Amino acid sequence: MKLTILGTGNAAVTEVYNTCFAFSDGDRHFLVDAGGGNQILKRLKDAGIPLKDIHDIFITHEHIDHLLGLIWLVRMIGQNMNKGKYEGDLRIYCHADLIPVIRTITDLTIQKKVTKHIGERIQLIPVEHGETREIVGCPVTFFDIYSTKAKQYGFTAMLPGGVKFTCAGDEPYNEKDYEFVKGSDWLMHEAFCLYGEADEFGPYEKHHSTVKEACQTAEQLQIPNLILYHTEDKNIARRKELYTSEGRGFYRGSLYVPDDMETFEI
Repeated sequence: MKLTILGTGNAAVTEVYNTCFAFSDGDRHFLVDAGGGNQILKRLKDAGIPLKDIHDIFITHEHIDHLLGLIWLVRMIGQNMNKGKYEGDLRIYCHADLIPVIRTITDLTIQKKVTKHIGERIQLIPVEHGETREIVGCPVTFFDIYSTKAKQYGFTAMLPGGVKFTCAGDEPYNEKDYEFVKGSDWLMHEAFCLYGEADEFGPYEKHHSTVKEACQTAEQLQIPNLILYHTEDKNIARRKELYTSEGRGFYRGSLYVPDDMETFEI
């Protein structure tokens, strides 16, 4: 399974794209979040992921840096449906409270000749805490991350070869989700900034982690592979170096601080 990190930044970044990523198995793709704008179209193009091959999208929560890129995807895929250039259905998974939000934004901003597909070929599929769906041939289990800001879900996926991959959302791991996260081979965890720069970026007031806390969590959970994302972008040229250096003091596994468009074979 190929993992493409389409964006790595938090909501306010300007030097990178907002956090979103895609799993790919040949011409099957599972997109997780879509960032905050139409740059998602360029990211997918550069990643070699055609819109016609995207049939499964998961939106973690309602914040604009995760949701608004989806509106562009609905528009473009819906237009392609009208032109006969998209076969099959588009399935958008999210928690139930997010469905009316998506419907409202699309109805207000996209022409009816496109939104007519919502509820038919564009399916808004509610998922519950602990529910498992098969996506691109893999069982994906969704879970509530117990956000303090807006209801948000993460997920665990069992990838080919028995590899367990977990995305904990864009807030710190919550111990209530231990049964979902335990035994993961890979963990994606947000790291808003370096611990040494917490006074500058204020991660705690936004309910985010620093690199230090994210690495301490992964070490405590004995996760072999940790990917840090949803970061600030003040010093992108040295982010990988600086985050890796700080993280090494708290985590003994394989630590990854990806750039936008970096790929992994999972």
